[in-house]
Amino acid sequence: MTAPEHIAKAPGDKSGENRDAPAPVVSGAPLQTILKRRDFLAAARARKWAAAGLVLQGRRRREAEAGEAVPADAIRVGFTASKKVGKAVLRNRAKRRLREAARAVLPILGRPGWDYVLIARAGATAARPFDKLQEDLRVAVEKVHSDKRGGRRGKTP
Repeated sequence: MTAPEHIAKAPGDKSGENRDAPAPVVSGAPLQTILKRRDFLAAARARKWAAAGLVLQGRRRREAEAGEAVPADAIRVGFTASKKVGKAVLRNRAKRRLREAARAVLPILGRPGWDYVLIARAGATAARPFDKLQEDLRVAVEKVHSDKRGGRRGKTP
């Protein structure tokens, strides 16, 4: 006997879901968390892209840095939310949302040997719909990896 449709399924119950759906293509590079302040500071001096729901900083690690018990092909990611985002509950919510977006996007679009820092934006990260937050991260990763530099630096009018 099956349960009526108006009764909610238990968490993790995958009955009725399409099991034949293709799995997303993953680069195979493991995601690791950035914990040291010097790595956050190094990322802050690298490429940046600001989107509506987050700011992404990304940089390629040097060979000398890769020997620090981190596989050279690992994708490292860090998360930060300043007090501008709000009290601890709001900051933690914003970082949880960034963590989930990173788990979904970076294995697919992130490059091995790169560090990424995702910064929560005040009022936007926690309130933005999750699919738009993921799209913000996708666009930001593509922009950080693009060779085109914005601005008029070095050009004469």
